[in-house]
Amino acid sequence: MIQYVIRRLFGAVVVIFAVSLITFLIFQLAPQLSHTSPVYYYVGRIPPQPFQLHLLEHRLGFDLPLWQQYFHYIKGILFGQTLGDGNQTIHCSAPCLGYSFRLNTSVVELIKEAVPVSLRLAIGAAVLWLIGGVFVGTISGLFPGSIFDRMGMTAALAAVSLPIFFTGPILLLIFEYKLKWLPNVNYASLFDDPVQWLKSMILPWVSLAFLFAALYARLTRSNMLETMGEDYIRTARAKGLDRRTVVIKHGLRAALTPIVTIFGIDVATLIGSTVITETVFNLRGLGFLTIQSIRQQDLPVIMGVTIVAAVALVVANVLVDILYAVIDPRVT
Repeated sequence: MIQYVIRRLFGAVVVIFAVSLITFLIFQLAPQLSHTSPVYYYVGRIPPQPFQLHLLEHRLGFDLPLWQQYFHYIKGILFGQTLGDGNQTIHCSAPCLGYSFRLNTSVVELIKEAVPVSLRLAIGAAVLWLIGGVFVGTISGLFPGSIFDRMGMTAALAAVSLPIFFTGPILLLIFEYKLKWLPNVNYASLFDDPVQWLKSMILPWVSLAFLFAALYARLTRSNMLETMGEDYIRTARAKGLDRRTVVIKHGLRAALTPIVTIFGIDVATLIGSTVITETVFNLRGLGFLTIQSIRQQDLPVIMGVTIVAAVALVVANVLVDILYAVIDPRVT
């Protein structure tokens, strides 16, 4: 088990290194495609004089080979670095993912403000889709062909077919503008106003969970149908165990093993990819920060969000693999 964990951690480090390298190369080479100095994407302006441009490129290290620029980038993340736009000099302490001169703040501070919103959005939606999807899928798998099974799978098919940018505005139209159950709800901090926070998160949770609950319901149903037909299930029934014990202790436990694998990955993926949901409901999370940075062509922020989202996904993969090994020791 220990060797398995060490192998997974080593693999995670290699993947994070590869992701950081590829991300760095893509964003460093991007300005060349637009025939614009990379200085513009970092400080938001081009000096009027050529010598000032060359001086600024030298201060930011753009005149160095790419491998040296990447080395300085990684060094800044681990130990911090000093940056300047020609008008001011900023010391960015570790972990330094860069500095946004357009917003006059470090990338890490921007991400710290945005991560709690995206994290609470993802976790809240995950709880809803896990409970709802597993419940519908389990009942459908236990009673295939029943009215509940047909209704549940029909609803799941409809949910899979409806994108978030459709369900989000529909929920706003119904519950905010028509029924006026949640009128003019703005996001508030969980610690400042828990009630207002809950009101502002209900519709985003439901909108985001709608699609995933349908996927989990169909997957759980398929796993339950397969599991309940196994030989060991028939053996448990032959021994006289009651149906509830057979279903929960033997059937559901085996059927949920694949669910555990995809659940952690889905939650980690959502942390950095809730762009549509945050835009529709005006939540200032990582998705909103990404859209804002793309519009402003703020390259350091885009790079920082990309790397943070990738690291979250890699860490989630490692945790899922370890949890999977605990559930089923054969994988080690």
